[in-house]
Amino acid sequence: MKFYWTMNAAESGCGKKCAMICLLCVASFLAQISSAQSAAPQTKNEAVNANPLDAPGLEEKVDALLQKMTLEEKIGQLVQYSAGQATGPTSGRTDDRDMIRKGQVGSLFNVTGARETNALQRIAVENSRLKIPLIFGLDVIHGFRTTFPIPLGLAATWEPEIVEKAARVAASEASSAGVRWAFSPMVDIARDARWGRISEGAGEDPYLGAAMARAYVRGYQGQRLDATDSIVACAKHYVGYGAAEGGRDYNSTEISEHTLRQFYLPPFRAAEEAGAATFMSGFNALNAIPTSANPFTLKQVLRKEWGFRGFVVSDWNSVGEVQAHGIANDAATAARKALLAGVDMDMVSNAYHRNLLQLLQSGQIAQSDIDEAVRNVLRVKFAMGLFDHPYTDENKESSAMLRPESVSIARQAATQSLVLLRNEVVSGVPMLPFSARIASLALIGPLGDDAGNMIGSWGALGRSADAVTLRRALGEKLGDANVHYAKGTGFLNGPDSDIAAAVAAAQSSDVVILALGEDAPTMTGEAASRTWLGLPGRQEELLEKVVAAGKPVVLILFSGRPLTVPWAFEHVPAVLAAWFPGVQAGNALADVLFGAAAPAGRLPLSWPRSVGQEPLYYNALNTGRPEADPEHPAEKGEKKFISRYIDAPNSPQFPFGYGLTYTTFSYGVTQSSAKQLPFASLQNALAEPAHQSPVVSVSAEIKNNGARAGETLAQLYIRLEGTSVAMPVRMLKGFQKVALAAGESRKVTFELSADTFAFWGAENKFAVEPAHVTIWIAPNSAEGESTTLEITGTRQ
Repeated sequence: MKFYWTMNAAESGCGKKCAMICLLCVASFLAQISSAQSAAPQTKNEAVNANPLDAPGLEEKVDALLQKMTLEEKIGQLVQYSAGQATGPTSGRTDDRDMIRKGQVGSLFNVTGARETNALQRIAVENSRLKIPLIFGLDVIHGFRTTFPIPLGLAATWEPEIVEKAARVAASEASSAGVRWAFSPMVDIARDARWGRISEGAGEDPYLGAAMARAYVRGYQGQRLDATDSIVACAKHYVGYGAAEGGRDYNSTEISEHTLRQFYLPPFRAAEEAGAATFMSGFNALNAIPTSANPFTLKQVLRKEWGFRGFVVSDWNSVGEVQAHGIANDAATAARKALLAGVDMDMVSNAYHRNLLQLLQSGQIAQSDIDEAVRNVLRVKFAMGLFDHPYTDENKESSAMLRPESVSIARQAATQSLVLLRNEVVSGVPMLPFSARIASLALIGPLGDDAGNMIGSWGALGRSADAVTLRRALGEKLGDANVHYAKGTGFLNGPDSDIAAAVAAAQSSDVVILALGEDAPTMTGEAASRTWLGLPGRQEELLEKVVAAGKPVVLILFSGRPLTVPWAFEHVPAVLAAWFPGVQAGNALADVLFGAAAPAGRLPLSWPRSVGQEPLYYNALNTGRPEADPEHPAEKGEKKFISRYIDAPNSPQFPFGYGLTYTTFSYGVTQSSAKQLPFASLQNALAEPAHQSPVVSVSAEIKNNGARAGETLAQLYIRLEGTSVAMPVRMLKGFQKVALAAGESRKVTFELSADTFAFWGAENKFAVEPAHVTIWIAPNSAEGESTTLEITGTRQ
């Protein structure tokens, strides 16, 4: 049984130099903050290694090299370019190799292959004056050659261990190709399904997002960052990018400091505490200040409060875009504001390379500003072991790709990512899993045999030839002659004849699988925001005509976000959310469809009924006029003037944490080992280095009511009332996967620490307050029978 502790330092948003309130003095306050927030409660499998950037002797190496560097060489370490764009998209220069030779480039990305990276590295190491190696980076988002489910799908596993394994595979493959830096994990909290990049993160919840952030960092960086098969993690996009107005990519965000600290910063804090050696500043403006020129987030929070010692790289041209945001009238001013705010490395804009020397000479920046940024970059390069092992073994690259054990992990991850949303009874039995007596099956839809889409967006070096489609897997299982495939329509259009052929295939088969959804490269990921979340093109028409054929239908939704298909949820017996499952997509789906594996995924975000509900998230505030409790309806005349829609319920189609499997479970009433907790003792416990020690236990009896063994995801939620700021109606604070035999019951227990009850209050301090606490152990964020306790006392 895997166990995940309650809210900890990684989720709190505070850190090594920021934590608990002390009334004695500011110095004591800061000291208590440091101790309270630096020790994160973790399971054995979540143990965080010592930060590689604190290794003994590291600073001496950095100092010694820094003293030898010319100003031009220092600026060069702060410059990053993409392959084929040696000095950025606007520079017009092509002398990239000469720049490397002169020490004017610190990093390159979009270069892959051991031979290619070694050739460029030799110029830096053997032909430059100081022999400072390059870092080669790439968007390694959900695998390198062995592609896994997209990050939203990996989050749907609610399984940090499998995410860590996936990241470790990616690190092994990428490093064998000379890539030692992944621009991942993306840990943006995203509450709006219109935003295309929701596909790249872990959804809407800071607790789950923090768990995933730690898993990615551990997987990428491994036990030792200087191991040749480890790669540097990069937490992005720092910060608030996922709250883009209107769900429109690159758009501005307005987030209060309380909301920023309570919801958006915790996954980044988790990544930092797990040892992430780099951060990436975002494209967006946060509260009217571009995040690539924001000293509050980059200097105050990241450096001073959290003690981050790695380096910050801008996103693509985001230093240059500081000018477009309107707080700089030229590239030189943009470079100055970004550097002084805390961006150490400029990705492709050429603003640092062109302007830092002049800015220094004119006195607009100081030598110490450049030196600080260079120190941060060199610290990471030394910690990676690049100076000792700059080259990649070219003989090992091909053997590192698509290893059988890697493919096995990909299949496991894909299987666990699938979320069963609906499974109605047909002819006396649930639609899924399929009976072994099925003689023929119709596979219909544009995603039934599209290998490229199984990879998903940001597939790194993943190839469509590597991917197993659903058609291929079904053919291997049933025989090609028994699988009647019809595309039906394209993503956006198709002739009537194709739909007619699909209906005919359905009529001639025992059961039908509809494989519908989005086109990953064009409709999901970056620059892929949508104002309408229904099935694209003629797919809804295809769906309804195939269902009208009268055969049992299973709908598989391939997408990078929730899709609003209310007709399907009323008329289709079984619906699976498959996301984009990676190279083992077809095999994983076949395993679940035919019962070799049971669906285990749970939603990492709320699934809307319509796009008009967006942004939609479970951990919302109650408001002063909440929707009436269905068990206690409002008095006559009161129902109109509440926070609601007049044409739809407030509730989602499916709540956060939701997912079915092939058996059913019942959850008993949540029980607590205490009904009162003294505020003062919690406050003191939070300030102790071992503040993760349990202060109360809560438990619930869970029973498998079905005829087959199964696994449920027990989720722990709390609500705090009577506090200095309004808190959400529920907040996730822990989860456990629980396997039970048919008819088996078991008491499931969560040990809660003081962190569970701490939050960012009215003074933007992370603390515990007297409160009325409601606690649920539940299968999702909308169910469960609660218990209550009181945090007693008075705030001083």
